[in-house]
Amino acid sequence: MTRGVGRVLDRYLAGEFIKIFGITVLGFPLITIMFNLTDNIDRYLSRNVPGKNIFLAYLYYFPEQIFLITPAAVLFATVFSVGSFSRHSEITAAKASGISFHRLVLPVFALALLASVLTFFLGEAAPFANEHRAELLGERELRSTSARYNFVYRADGGRIYAVRNLNVPQREMLDVQIEREGTGPDFPGYFLTASRADWKPASGWTMGAGTMRLFLGPDREVAFSFDSLRQKAMTERPQDLLVEPKAPEQMRYAELSRYVETLERSGSDANKLQVERALKVAIPLTCLIIALFGAPLGLSGARSGATYGIALSLATTIVFLIMIQISKAVGAGGVIPPLLAAWLPNGIFGTAGLVLYARART
Repeated sequence: MTRGVGRVLDRYLAGEFIKIFGITVLGFPLITIMFNLTDNIDRYLSRNVPGKNIFLAYLYYFPEQIFLITPAAVLFATVFSVGSFSRHSEITAAKASGISFHRLVLPVFALALLASVLTFFLGEAAPFANEHRAELLGERELRSTSARYNFVYRADGGRIYAVRNLNVPQREMLDVQIEREGTGPDFPGYFLTASRADWKPASGWTMGAGTMRLFLGPDREVAFSFDSLRQKAMTERPQDLLVEPKAPEQMRYAELSRYVETLERSGSDANKLQVERALKVAIPLTCLIIALFGAPLGLSGARSGATYGIALSLATTIVFLIMIQISKAVGAGGVIPPLLAAWLPNGIFGTAGLVLYARART
């Protein structure tokens, strides 16, 4: 009897959660996109961006917005679905049937865990969408200068360039580092340093006065020095290296990790990017933590009605987003370790959620 009642309540609670979650996770991005489009439409039209490109660009805007709003959608869905159960006495009936509150909300946690997994993969897909969006809106433009200093460039094939000085008219670079991650002897990784590099249209880039380290596998490494070395895989022209580098939101987790490691190796400050990398995991897991936090709130605020639930969810979301921005700034400034900065909001909300969940009447 208890098992049958439990299954019915599971289906009902899951249905309520999915319905509210779907409305929120699609509704909020639509509002954000409308505001963004209103603010920028004049700029797009002044640049003669075709209407089709604008439409497609905002379709590509969805993945990133859904990635950011999913924790809030989980909170809304948790508070309202649990609150609805409490208002309509389903929780009282469940307790009378021997089903505790902790057992009743298991479908919420299962769906929140699923949302965490989906959010992570959505975050991995968002960089491709952001790149296409920038191309459609004509926002990936060349720099107006003929030189560039102390920059990192991500090339195709997993190669990363760290360059101290690029001079386009003279077709040369100074103090160049090139890194590529490999898989073994058949596709070895390597780390190349050169004091200079020269480019010719016929032969491409030639490195001068440097060293090459080949990584053939675990504990297998070959190193040699060279006076001159052609880089056939380096197909970028000098002017191509003036292209604006990708922003963190345009990189997947693995790409951002390689970028951070290269910056650290070249002595650059990578704190901000380390925080961004950690957030790519922390934000998806927030869905599970926020469900733990929201379930007791839905139970306690059920008698106050929908207005209370909306106000509570919005206030919690705003506080959480503010905490993330503060943590990012503090972590980027080196006040606290980047990993701690990224996970601090989750830690605070997770602790509060555990306390509330433990105190919930079962």
